[in-house]
Parts: sequence; C-alpha cells; structure tokens
Amino acid sequence: MSGNAIALAGFAGMLALIAMRMPVGLAMLVVGGLGYAGFTGVPVFLNYLKTTPYYLFSNYTLSVIPLFVLMGAFAEKSGLSTGLFRAMAALVGHRRGGMGMAVIGACTAFGAICGSSVATTATFGRTALPELVKLRYAPGIAAGTVAVGGTLGVLIPPSVILVVYAISTEQNIVKLFMAALIPGLMAAFFYLVVIAIMARRNPDSMPVQPALPWRARLSALASVWPSLLIAVLVVGGIYGGIFTPTEAAAIGAIAVLADGLMRRALDWRRIRLALQQTAETCGMIFMILLGAEVFNGFLALTQLPANAAEWIGALGLSPYFVLISLLAFYILLGAVMDELAMILLTLPVFFPIVTSLDFGMFPDEVAIWFGILVLIVVGIGLVAPPIGLNVFVIAAIARNIPVGAIYRGVIPFVLADILRLSLCVAFPALSLWLVRVLS
Repeated sequence: MSGNAIALAGFAGMLALIAMRMPVGLAMLVVGGLGYAGFTGVPVFLNYLKTTPYYLFSNYTLSVIPLFVLMGAFAEKSGLSTGLFRAMAALVGHRRGGMGMAVIGACTAFGAICGSSVATTATFGRTALPELVKLRYAPGIAAGTVAVGGTLGVLIPPSVILVVYAISTEQNIVKLFMAALIPGLMAAFFYLVVIAIMARRNPDSMPVQPALPWRARLSALASVWPSLLIAVLVVGGIYGGIFTPTEAAAIGAIAVLADGLMRRALDWRRIRLALQQTAETCGMIFMILLGAEVFNGFLALTQLPANAAEWIGALGLSPYFVLISLLAFYILLGAVMDELAMILLTLPVFFPIVTSLDFGMFPDEVAIWFGILVLIVVGIGLVAPPIGLNVFVIAAIARNIPVGAIYRGVIPFVLADILRLSLCVAFPALSLWLVRVLS
C-alpha cells in the first residue's frame, strides 16, 4: 500500500471518528499516532510523543492564545457587548435598518477585543437579538444579521484563528494582523450595504426607530469609549511595533479587567467564570494543536503533502484555478467542520501546494495572502448551509426562530462575502498593501 493511499485512509478514518462524535483533537491524535507508529514502530513513536508536547507547548508564541482568549472572556462577562450595541443603536438606530447596522458595528468593535466568532455570536445572540425582535425586525433577518456579525471575530485583529494559522505555517503574526485589517473592514462595510439594500427593498422588515437626543447619543458613546480605546491600543500597538502580540494581549487582558472593575460590571464570580472559560477554551485549542502536530507528523512520513504539490505542479494548471478550487473545497468543508480543526487538518497538504505555485509574489507574501483568503472562506462556512455553526448557535438561543428562516436571512450576506472573496483573490494588494507599507 503506497504512502498516499495510507494517508488518504488516515483522513477517512479520522473523519469517521469525528462523525462518531469523538473530539476532533483526540481523533487526530489517535489516527496520527497509529499511522506514525505503523511507519516507525511503537518505540520510536513513544519517544516522539515524549518530547513533542513539551516543545510544542513551551513555544513562547503560543502564550498569545490564552491571553487573547482571556481578554475576550473578560469582555464577554463584563457585558461589554450590551454597551457597544446600545451605543451604536443610539448613533444610527433611527435610520432605516439602523438597528441591524448597530449590530454589525458593535460586532466589529467587540471582535477587536474578543477574537472568537462563536463567542461573539453567542454574546450578541443574547444581548442584541431580543432587542431586534422586540423592535419588530423580521426574525430571520434579525437572527441572520447577528450570525454574520459574529463571523467578524474571525478576521478582525486580534483573531485567535489567525494566530493558530501563523504558528502552524511559521508566519509573522504581526504581518498577518496587518493583512487582515482591510478585508475585515471590507466585511463590515459590505454587511452594512446589504442591510441598507434589504431595508430599502422591504421596509416593513426593518422598522425605523425614534431618534434619540444628541445628549443621549453622546452619553451612550461615552460609556464605551474606554473599551474602544483598549481595542485601538491593542491593535495600534501591534501595528506600530510598540508591543509584540503577546505583550499586547497581556496589556489588553489587564485593561479589559480594569475597565470591568471600574464599571462594576465584573465581580469575583464573573472573574472566576472568565478564568474557567479561558481554561476550557485553551484546553480544547491545545488538544487540537497536539492532535494536529501528531497527525501532520504522520502525513510527513507518507510524503502526501510533497507528492500532492509535485502532482499539482506537473498538471500545468493555472495557479488561480488551483487556488479557487482549494477555496471552494474550504467552503464545503467549513459547512460541516469546526474552523480550527479544518485549518489544522488541511494546511499540511494545501499550504505546500499554494506556496509552490507562481502568483508573481514573494513566497512569504503568498503565505500571508493565502491565510487571509482561508479566513474569509472559514467565515463563509460558519454561516453557509447546511451546517453553519453560527446559525446553529443562534438557533439554540432563539428557539422560536426556524433554522430555515435564519438561513434565508444570511444568504444576502453570504453573497456579499463571495464578492469580497473574489475581490481579495483578484487583487492581492487588498491584503498585502498595509503589510508592505508598515513593514
């Protein structure tokens, strides 16, 4: 049996274990371990397993993940999402579709602090969605707006998924954060345009709310300015070279904690819950990282990544045709698999293929550009049928809104995402311009 066939059998076995509800990290660890032991022998595998976790988890760069997760947990437990939504609603809620736009604006700001798509979706599903329904927004549109707003946490820096991509592909985290900013802001802008179009075409689905006095608007904005300042401090400090990503994450976590304490929004119970949530999330992430490391070691022994890159190159296909095919596969895979597991599972095969193609750019620029494209398609997969994770998060919170209605609400946003993806593929400078200017 050839190495390629063994690798493909390993993929099939791992997917079967995941389908039987085995945790993704454990499935990758089991299949990768069995494959590695089969190639090298059990003693060699045990020796590999003895040293690999230490060298993997003692990596200083990995410390950025729990710190960013902790910052997001403090922001969630302190009720920051509620304040952001009310501030945005006070500013634009009186316009047609303004409350939906307020959700997108608040999700953008919260994503710059939280960095997690599911957490952003769940948080605004509990705080903003009831308000939209109470204001007589069409339930499907209201739920769909919150679901796609949550995807902004994937791309808006700082993004935990982007950090994992950087570590897995040995890329510069700061450059990836720079590259993500313009596509992330494009997502927010496109979503606002979609809401404006839907409000114009179907005004009854988004009733206009009474305008608040300017004093009330400024008061609502003043209540969240420290939080917005923290986001600017963290992201701006990274871009300006003042902080490393790890230092920025530590400063951000402490600043969000101090802000919550000063607003009396955090007490010891909420702080304890935030710490517990951080430990659970990081345990899950690190388990997937370990499983991916072992599985990738198994794939390296089969020579599948190198063989796939060589085979694709020998076909003489257009680099952009190959890239678009891989992105289409990501969208399909993202509809049925967790985004973190999907990225770690596919990168060992897809990354060598993409970096071996000639796009007329330096290899490190191709790696950064591909990372941004992958995160865009991950965001699409989070809301696309048949199993968009964010849609089911919202469905679990708002049980009276049918899943079909939520999917109908997200379809216009998915079309906008496909347009954004097309622009980022056709014009790599949208991702690389800021990197070239600031580096």
